[in-house]
Amino acid sequence: MDRISKLIEEIREYGINNNVPIMSVDTIDKINEIIDENNIKSILEIGTAIAYSTLMFASNKNIEKITSIERDDERYNIAINNVLKSKLTNIELIHDDALNTCISEKYDLIIIDAAKSQNKKFMDKYKCNLNEKGVIIIDNLDFHGYVFNSSYIKSRNLRQMVRKIEKFITYLKTQDEFSVEFIKVGDTLGVCKRKNL
Repeated sequence: MDRISKLIEEIREYGINNNVPIMSVDTIDKINEIIDENNIKSILEIGTAIAYSTLMFASNKNIEKITSIERDDERYNIAINNVLKSKLTNIELIHDDALNTCISEKYDLIIIDAAKSQNKKFMDKYKCNLNEKGVIIIDNLDFHGYVFNSSYIKSRNLRQMVRKIEKFITYLKTQDEFSVEFIKVGDTLGVCKRKNL
C-alpha cells in the first residue's frame, strides 16, 4: 500500500470511529467514474469534513485542482493536517460557511455534501461556478432511508430536515435547467447536467 492509500485508509477509520460523516467507498468509486467519463479536471466540494473524499478525488490522475469548503473549526483543522500529510499540491481548503464564501472560478464538477437542509441554497449559489458542460453531484439524497418516510420520524428536528430534502428532490425533478439522474449508490446521488447543450 502506498503512502497516500495508507493515509486515506487511516482517515477513513478515524471517520468511522469518531462518527464523522464520510462518503462510502462505493459512492467515491461512482464519482470517480463520473470524473473519468466527463473529462473532469477541477472540483468544487461543499463540505470537506476531515478531507477523506477530498484526498480520494485529488488522487485521481485527472484532477488538476480541488477547492473544498468546511465551516466546522475542528474538522477543518483535521482536514488541513491530513492535506499537509498527503503532500498533494492540487488541493485548496477554505475555512468558511459555504453560504458566505465568494468564489469567482469555474469548475467542471461541484459536489454538494454539507448541511442537507441547505442543498437548494448551495445549488442556487454555486451553479454559476459550473463550467458549461460541468456536472453537479448532491450526496445523501436518501438520508439513511428516511426520505419519503418522514412521517415515521419521532424527532421534530430530524423530521423537518428530512422534509427539506424531500422538497429539494421534488424541486430537482421539476426544475428546467438541469437533467437529473438519481443513482442508488451509497445514500443516493443526484447527478445534474445542464439541458440543451
